[in-house]
Amino acid sequence: MGGARQFLQFFCLRASASGAAFHRAYLRATQTAFLEAHELAFEYFGGVFQRLRYDNLKAAVKRILRGSRREETIRFIAFRSHYGYEGSFCNPYSGHEKGGVEGEVGRFRRNHLVPVPQFESLDELNIWLLEECRADEKRFIEGRSLSVAAGLVFERAALLPKPPNSFDLAEECFPLVDAKGCVRVKTNLYSTPLRPLTRARVRLLPTKVEVWAKGAPVAEHERCYLKRQEVYSLEHYLDVLERKPGAFKGSKPLHQWRIEGRWTAEFDCLWEHLQARHGNSKGTRLMIELLREGKRVGYERLRQAIVRALKLGTAEVEAVIHLLKQAELERFAESAALPKVDDVQLSPNLSRHFYRPLPQMSDYDGLLMNHCVTGSQAEVTR
Repeated sequence: MGGARQFLQFFCLRASASGAAFHRAYLRATQTAFLEAHELAFEYFGGVFQRLRYDNLKAAVKRILRGSRREETIRFIAFRSHYGYEGSFCNPYSGHEKGGVEGEVGRFRRNHLVPVPQFESLDELNIWLLEECRADEKRFIEGRSLSVAAGLVFERAALLPKPPNSFDLAEECFPLVDAKGCVRVKTNLYSTPLRPLTRARVRLLPTKVEVWAKGAPVAEHERCYLKRQEVYSLEHYLDVLERKPGAFKGSKPLHQWRIEGRWTAEFDCLWEHLQARHGNSKGTRLMIELLREGKRVGYERLRQAIVRALKLGTAEVEAVIHLLKQAELERFAESAALPKVDDVQLSPNLSRHFYRPLPQMSDYDGLLMNHCVTGSQAEVTR
């Protein structure tokens, strides 16, 4: 993904009667991912199977007891109780007891994952996997007269209806915000805009980490599966960096944004122009002011406005904000079927609006003296 080889783990649920299967990929096979994949599979099949057969995976089994008895994990018990199905488990090291899904994994890998496909993100891969699952419904399994899709029609009639409310998949914890404005989740630190010693509510999902305070979300990060990492977002530190602009250049949040590609060369170019014109401190504060606008409208839109401003020959905050507002007006014009205003028609050269020479006031001295004399004479006459 993204040009680099990525190790992924796959979830597969196969219907025994029709042979239809649902596949989904995750970065890690966590319990939250395991339960989320069940919900998506139930959505795909259009109902809940009355009985599901599993390996003795840790997401569902806490301890293997004698015979077929298992001590299941608390969240797995709550999950299957919510959806009302029965869970059964194979004997240890007995994959042949669920040979249908074992064979499905091999068939799907040979037909769809060889050679290894390339995608930009995990979301794109999962969208493609879902399309391939639907395409596989047209195939015929050897020895059966009906296609997989036709068999699935009859099988859906025997499925349990889904409950009206979904199961809350998130793992929750309530850490304190530390002196750096971060919360510790498992072994990693995630930045927040909250004050130190604030009690936050953290929801841990398969692909993201949500931070809540006072009943509302205040921060969201992509979940990191490495250990002892620090995950920062620059927008959480704008207030601090505005008071201490000298720390902006060497800050860890800015460094992470550069690595992630969120801070591009256009931002650096504008920042250099602002510092050259207004000084390092004020130029940095003006850049922070623009980042606040980017937080409101989106950083990609801000980047495009900066590109347009530099192309038009200006590097001022007011010009970038003007172009951002112009884009909003253009979208309003499109929704209201109004004629669109072109950049060239509106401002062929924005630099003349923001870089005008200072006026010479010496020529007004004579007019000012004449005005004073005339005014005094009028007062005497009156």
